[in-house]
Amino acid sequence: MSLTHDEKAGFVRDGIAVRRGLVPENLITRAKSLIDDWVREQMDASQISAYTQRTFAPELGQHPDLLDLFANSGAVELATELLGDIQPVTTTQIQIRIPEETLTTSQPEKAMHVDGVACPHLDPDELRTFSLLVGVVLSDISDPDGGALRYLPGGHQVMARWFRTEWSRGVTEQVPPQIDTESGTPFMGKPGDVLLMHHLVPHSVGNNYTLTPRVMAYFRVSHPHHAQRRLEALRDPWLDYPPLAAITIASPTA
Repeated sequence: MSLTHDEKAGFVRDGIAVRRGLVPENLITRAKSLIDDWVREQMDASQISAYTQRTFAPELGQHPDLLDLFANSGAVELATELLGDIQPVTTTQIQIRIPEETLTTSQPEKAMHVDGVACPHLDPDELRTFSLLVGVVLSDISDPDGGALRYLPGGHQVMARWFRTEWSRGVTEQVPPQIDTESGTPFMGKPGDVLLMHHLVPHSVGNNYTLTPRVMAYFRVSHPHHAQRRLEALRDPWLDYPPLAAITIASPTA
């Protein structure tokens, strides 16, 4: 269950770790059934843009069957191993990329960004940052054109330098120009796979040109002291990761 030294070193280098097949099938089945029912019975097609900016199925954010994907799958242990200690996670974010040909209204793409900084629906001065993004795959993601999340390996280091040297509160750009033009690496997976991604890794999401919805459950995980040092954590990518201190000191890229 624990992360190996190589996995931790890879996280330091790339800002991500992936654990395939971590979440048990019964947890995936319950969560997916809950979301499928919501899509069929409650989703308001006119609110696709709002769902995309925040979360699909907002009424289900605290449902035990969704929270179990993090709390009872082994994901919480891996997150705690990276951060040392974590704040309780009480909300699930559901993101669905709907097949383009089934949409009656457009679903906005997401340009390269880091969550909680200069988001289109936030005041530019407002920060809603955290430490670690944990994503659980709930649908097959085997086609890069299926609305896959695209991330920039190692981008957390670039973002930290930008936040230290060029960025200030109120800036409306979400990333520096050299990152804004990157297409990123698509995250592919099967139901039950788990992505652990440093908050500062820039990522984007495009349209889904397949016939199958792409469904992910996300959990925003914070070190207990994160809320008191949001600015410092943007500038020092390892402030919230004390267990990785020895690896970051030894790494030539840290």
